[in-house]
Amino acid sequence: MDTSRWATSYTLWQRSKRSLVGGVSTSMRAAALPHPLFFERASGAYQWDVDGHCLTDYVLGWGAIILGHCHPAVVSAVTDQVARGETFGAQHALEYQVAERILPWFPFAERVLYSNTGTEAVQMALRLARAATGRRKFVKFVGHYHGWADSVLVSYRPPPSEANVPRLESLGQVPSALSDVLVCPWNDPEAIRQVFAEHGEDIAAVLTEPVLCNSGVVPPIAGYLQMLRDFATKSGSVLIFDEVITGFRTGVSGATGRYGVAPDLVVLGKAVANGYPVSLVVGRTDIMELANGRGVVHAGTFNGNPIVLRAALATLEVLDRPETLSTLFNATDALASGLITIFKHYGIPAQIPHVGGVAQILLGRANPPRDYQDFARADQATYNLLLVECLKRNVYLLPGGRLYVSAAHSSEDITRTLDAFDQSMHVLQQGKGGISVGHAGA
Repeated sequence: MDTSRWATSYTLWQRSKRSLVGGVSTSMRAAALPHPLFFERASGAYQWDVDGHCLTDYVLGWGAIILGHCHPAVVSAVTDQVARGETFGAQHALEYQVAERILPWFPFAERVLYSNTGTEAVQMALRLARAATGRRKFVKFVGHYHGWADSVLVSYRPPPSEANVPRLESLGQVPSALSDVLVCPWNDPEAIRQVFAEHGEDIAAVLTEPVLCNSGVVPPIAGYLQMLRDFATKSGSVLIFDEVITGFRTGVSGATGRYGVAPDLVVLGKAVANGYPVSLVVGRTDIMELANGRGVVHAGTFNGNPIVLRAALATLEVLDRPETLSTLFNATDALASGLITIFKHYGIPAQIPHVGGVAQILLGRANPPRDYQDFARADQATYNLLLVECLKRNVYLLPGGRLYVSAAHSSEDITRTLDAFDQSMHVLQQGKGGISVGHAGA
């Protein structure tokens, strides 16, 4: 592949590999095609790479940018706060101001705990659940991602043939992690019934993405989240929604509000501060207050950082305007609809499941996805070719097929993006003598 179009990025990547592992700051970025790119600046729906290309951005900081890059309200708030103090090692008003802004959107919840990453917040939620129940085991679902910590990095991206066998995902991961986790397929009511019948008295928590966003953007089937709620309540387990992705992208109340099911704890992250690093656990007082001198340790030097929370407060105020999310949802709907039309025109079976401001390209799939296997069996090879062709036309996409949209994406941006996809599909079909996409009947 000729990568001369991104020659400066390639040179910087080679230099980075002399000091950074793989030349990247997180191993997931190493999967970028044709190789990791380097960027100089961003604004609205666009990023400018070091080779001078202005790219329409559907990576958006892996979902953290919900308003668009460098939103004026966020920039102004952060600029003001930087001059007031970086961190205090003590309390400040922004901590309760952000909490008071968020809590009304989650009526079941009464308290907030801050941390910095989704991984940290998930670990805190599990610790609270175990302390509240006196139990150790928890239920998680195949394909769901809850961070890279040993305890939860189980059955995240297994081969389809091993999808129903609990599986560690990393070398160096402690094997004992498997002893505390009960793995179930997503959207399988019978599997939930069985796991609670066999282990109900030992289950501290049910941990789930309420929409399987990390592996395919697969919504819950009708009644599924309520079933999880009912089984958790009956067994005395804690229901945890990991809304690191779905929080705010599916509405100000996230998937919790969209589907009308109240968990006991919600984990939030990514979009909360429009790209600044913060995560939260939001939940019931009786569980959350276990961290208030009642034996549960919660710590972190940068928890509640004032610069980050100033960004969060500005972001939440913009999200509270009705037009913000309606713009985001309309842009996502238009993108998904246009992509389906394009793939149909070229005779490519495809599904574009989408919820709120996140979507997924699944090539080679004739039916809507129901579980992880439907994602895992999509035609990734053709998507990879498509990703690079779109990049040549200044559209920046994630590996794996997930699409993040921001409130800054205009109808003109969507039109240009669809034109880029159309041109890319034409080139691929001409170059390959007609694309052969696998699993067309799946």
